[in-house]
Amino acid sequence: MIDKNSTKEVLMEAVKEWGGALEYASKELRGDKDVVLEAIKQGAWLALEYASDELKRDCEVVLAAVSKEGYALNYASEELKDDREFILEAVTENWLALEYVSTEFKDDKEIVLAAVKQAGYAVEFASEELRFEMAECWARLQEGHSGE
Repeated sequence: MIDKNSTKEVLMEAVKEWGGALEYASKELRGDKDVVLEAIKQGAWLALEYASDELKRDCEVVLAAVSKEGYALNYASEELKDDREFILEAVTENWLALEYVSTEFKDDKEIVLAAVKQAGYAVEFASEELRFEMAECWARLQEGHSGE
């Protein structure tokens, strides 16, 4: 059983079996990048919720979690959520992250297109204005192909 007195070695073995074990670790071990990355690697993207604030600001850690599940972006630091380059990387890693970005980024063509390139469904999370613009472009493309 994992608790706040568990050693790093014990916790590493536990997160290899179940990444969610990080929830029961000490504050110190929740800040250990190796432990948190191992928990995420095992499919426990939610481990980011229990990671230290410092690791929630770490691009590598947050992107590892986002690559597993776009929702993980909710646990990133505000600094990362406000960083356009990071958000572009996040939606490139997992298009579902677009659902969890700020309104500003849902209206950013480059960011939205990076997500839409992976899955057309991502357009659902774009701003209304961008959705309309993309629909118009699609309609024009269809018109151009109908005459062939």
